[in-house]
Amino acid sequence: MIGIYDYTVILTYLSLLSASVGIAVTLSGGGSPYLGIFFLLFCGLCDAFDGRVASTKKNRSYEEKRFGIQIDSLSDLVAFGVLPASIGYALFRKLTFISKPAIWICVLVYAILLFYVLAALIRLAYFNVTEEERQEKESGTRKAYTGLPVTSSAIIFPSIMLLHFINPLDITCLYFVAILGVAFAFLLKFQLKKLDMRGILYFVLIGALEFLLLFALKFFR
Repeated sequence: MIGIYDYTVILTYLSLLSASVGIAVTLSGGGSPYLGIFFLLFCGLCDAFDGRVASTKKNRSYEEKRFGIQIDSLSDLVAFGVLPASIGYALFRKLTFISKPAIWICVLVYAILLFYVLAALIRLAYFNVTEEERQEKESGTRKAYTGLPVTSSAIIFPSIMLLHFINPLDITCLYFVAILGVAFAFLLKFQLKKLDMRGILYFVLIGALEFLLLFALKFFR
């Protein structure tokens, strides 16, 4: 069979499967955006360590390294591009059950969500190109990213959904403002220092706390 199936790609494959299930759950029936957030958080957890796991295999071939880069970005597009957009769409559908929005509002929301997915695609493609060029010139891992990494979605959008739960006012519009801002941040040309292991663990802790709070508010409130 074609492809790579060793332990270095397990977390990436799990992230893609989680994102796919998350999209299906989010868009099923009347829409379940809050359930989709749990799958997004799991995708973020997988992504936090997939590179570290892959780097433990010292004898990876050129093909294995390139394959890893490609599947990581393809998985990230689904997990941190399509899934957050699907969550936004489900939120909007819930609003339409209350009142039918004007056509221009529908067009605006769809345009924002499509722009977000497109920005994520462009950001990931740009990363692939620059990463391959970097690896040809230097060894080791990169020290900084250009633009906001798409994986930041795993922290940003759960935070907004958490605010949505604890705020007595309906702040659904904040999700769409955030998704538009994040999309532009994907494309802006600024340098962002890559997190070390301490930083990664710090954000994993934040994600775990978000998961627990959202779970408690969703099922025990």
